Amino acid sequence: MAFSDRISRSPLIYDETVAADIRAEFGDVPEPLCALLEAAASCSGYLAGLMRREAEWVRTFATHEADALRDGVWADIAAAEDLKPAFRQAKRRIALLTALADLGGLWPLETVTHCLTELADRCLQVGLSALVAAQIARGALPGLKPEDAETGGGMCVLAMGKMGAYELNYSSDIDLICLFDESRFAPDDYTQARATFVKITRALMGMMSDVTADGYVFRTDLRLRPDASVTPVCIAMEAAERYYESVGRTWERAAFIKARPCAGDIAAGDAFLQRLAPFIWRKHLDFAAIQDAHDMRLRIRSHKGLGGEMALEGHNMKLGAGGIREIEFFTQTRQLIAGGRDASLRARGTLEGLSCLVDAGWIPAEAAQVLAASYVAHREVEHRLQMIGDAQTHDLPKNSQGFDRLARFMGFAETESFRARVLERLDQVAAVTDEFFAPEADETGGDVPSELESAQSYLERWRSLPALRSERAVTLFQRVFPGVLAQMARAPRPREAMAEFERFLSGLPAGVQVFSLFDANPKLAALIVEICATSPALATYLSRNAAVLDAVIGGGFFAPWPGVDALRAELAEQMRQAPDYEAKLDTARRWQKEWHFRIGVHHLQQLLEAGDVAAQYADLAEATVSALMAVVTDEFARKHGPPPGQGALVLAMGSLGVGRLSAVSDLDMIVIYEPGDEEISTGPRSLPVRSYYAKLTQALVTALSAPMAEGRLYEVDLRLRPSGQSGPVATSLASYAGYQKGEAWVWEHLALTRARPVFGAAELRARVEEVRVDVLTDGYPIEQIKRETQEMRVRLAEAGRGRGTWDVKGGPGGMQDVELCSQAIGLMARSAARGLTEQLDTGVDAGLITTEDAATLAQAHDLYSRVQLAARLLTAKPLDPDEIGEGGLRLLLRECGCDSLDALAARLENCRKQAAGVVDKALS
Repeated sequence: MAFSDRISRSPLIYDETVAADIRAEFGDVPEPLCALLEAAASCSGYLAGLMRREAEWVRTFATHEADALRDGVWADIAAAEDLKPAFRQAKRRIALLTALADLGGLWPLETVTHCLTELADRCLQVGLSALVAAQIARGALPGLKPEDAETGGGMCVLAMGKMGAYELNYSSDIDLICLFDESRFAPDDYTQARATFVKITRALMGMMSDVTADGYVFRTDLRLRPDASVTPVCIAMEAAERYYESVGRTWERAAFIKARPCAGDIAAGDAFLQRLAPFIWRKHLDFAAIQDAHDMRLRIRSHKGLGGEMALEGHNMKLGAGGIREIEFFTQTRQLIAGGRDASLRARGTLEGLSCLVDAGWIPAEAAQVLAASYVAHREVEHRLQMIGDAQTHDLPKNSQGFDRLARFMGFAETESFRARVLERLDQVAAVTDEFFAPEADETGGDVPSELESAQSYLERWRSLPALRSERAVTLFQRVFPGVLAQMARAPRPREAMAEFERFLSGLPAGVQVFSLFDANPKLAALIVEICATSPALATYLSRNAAVLDAVIGGGFFAPWPGVDALRAELAEQMRQAPDYEAKLDTARRWQKEWHFRIGVHHLQQLLEAGDVAAQYADLAEATVSALMAVVTDEFARKHGPPPGQGALVLAMGSLGVGRLSAVSDLDMIVIYEPGDEEISTGPRSLPVRSYYAKLTQALVTALSAPMAEGRLYEVDLRLRPSGQSGPVATSLASYAGYQKGEAWVWEHLALTRARPVFGAAELRARVEEVRVDVLTDGYPIEQIKRETQEMRVRLAEAGRGRGTWDVKGGPGGMQDVELCSQAIGLMARSAARGLTEQLDTGVDAGLITTEDAATLAQAHDLYSRVQLAARLLTAKPLDPDEIGEGGLRLLLRECGCDSLDALAARLENCRKQAAGVVDKALS
């Protein structure tokens, strides 16, 4: 449909005289188009002038679609020979087309701003290509050929701010950074190339911004470049990178959210932005950016005189309270906070950014809807203000006549209705953004309990801690600490909790980020206090790994448990995005810590039963091992060739095998491989098959247990492999099967009852499981199993003698004794069952144990598990109820369903006695 046929709205006439003149001039066009022209012209002398100058072109609106009119302008730019006048004609026509398409309801805001931005892109590209071509012809860019002009000869123009996001306003300046790829030139040619690109940049800016008889295209601003007061207008990419890595500031990070290569060497520009990503997007949640952004808001208001009570007369729709910049700051700051962790938030556009933040759970949908609707409405008002006189203004009128004109331009017959609507939008935006940037100070401090000191006393005592070295950290601490004190007052033993909080602070290398987290998320501060009041071990872990707090507010911390497959896929994807092998290992450590911390917090807050806690720790370990083994294998294959035969299999043993771990469990495992017919690998540095898999196993152990920048993952124990420490660290399937069937001791078959593959090809998994089932269903005679199991019990009892009531693992009737008995029962029953309950059930079916005795063992094991899981959460030391504090004691009793410590001790002794009796009977 032609432009004139799609008009759906129109401004109202403000100046009757101008309207009559335009109707007289364009009376020959269809009525909807004529009415739009006269109304628009009556409100804007600038648009009236454009209509008269481009009258014949305007008449084509009656027969051409808006998109076709735009594409015709693009074709004129591409074919132009005399660029300055051609660019300025293009500017006039796009200015008129976008204004009328906006006013007539043909194009939404996004299309209008995209078209204005595309005009800048196309003029910059055509102008840059022409200027570079001329310099190549002169020999001023050594080594370049004529065809290099199309890609700017290595020069790239970065569109910043609104241009980068395709959000240019109607009379916008364009913010640009001009860079060149110094790697395109020999070192001896660098100085000449730089001088030439500086000359090209100045000529290009003149081509865009010089005012001629035909007008101008865009005013240009190059001040966003690094250290603009002393650097040339075009600088080398390498120099820019050094600047941002060393002294780049938060406002520059925010500016680069929208940065986009728009002309010249687009590929080089994209590569530059990719290299700059770690500067823009911090790997940890960056709540300190909130204060930085708030400070910027206040500086802008102070500098522009925009503070004080909001009044519409002269109010700046861009920089004033509730204005466009507030919405942009809100969106960009949230993106900066979380964009390092979640790449889906790295949207350039404001509306797109708000939508992404809602999808990721960072802002409420209601707040985003208010801001998005206000953003569109504010931009429309801004555009009308600028259309009136083609002025780069954002100020509302200062008198009633100006408001009357603007109201009619916006389609309002009643000026007061328009004013009320604008004020309502401004107030709505201010309410949302002020709450985010400058929340009310914490009023929960109240009276300090007698057990605690005043906030000032704690600050004075802790002032020497690394976390409180900077004045900024002190300011943030003073802001959040009253809330911490209030939480401490509700702890069972406030003095104990505060002592743990002090230890937590003492372990922090710096405080700004953590205190910023507390400031923006009061519930997080409450969680830290709860941890300090209950779990010193978790508090110590936190002080050394404060980055895991990111996970608490990352959107999915309290979502349902995803399961092994989803965890494995998530870790694999995160490692895939890491640039190198070491970065992948660090990624795995960060990821595992966050999930490990989540399990501990859910346990602490009674969101999980003990069985679920143990299962989730095991799921996490399995996902980590399997995803990491795939990466280790790929890295090893890069050096030594792909795995010979069917590859390696990781066989989980012990607690990991049965899917029940605690917070500090080691991982018992065996690596088995099937070499096929190959004797040597085929890589650059080939290895004999046995050496290949031995070194691969060692690489896996190192990846899991070596301390790195992000800590370590797990301690690994390979001693359950055939022949123990004297055997090879990796075993071929044939050797493994032969050993288990002909050489293994009873205790090794007992261990085999809990074995489970967690990594390896499906066919190899099936073959290893087949060996396990064959061995277990055709094992040792029952009497030999009983005798050797009893001998093991004696040795274990001797090793654990004297550990007391709270050592639930060792001794007769303890956890280890019960597990050993259940494994022996499964072995005697010729069963391949892995879990304790399943093994006991097979024993009942085989007549090896009564139902009552099986229940006694299962109940004892459940109690021991609850004690052990709670103990590992509370302390890294052997459990001593006198040292875990009141909060820890409450957690322990809660988990075990007891009212007092004496009741729990009595219950444990009774379980131990009854379980020991059942084990004695079952193995006699």
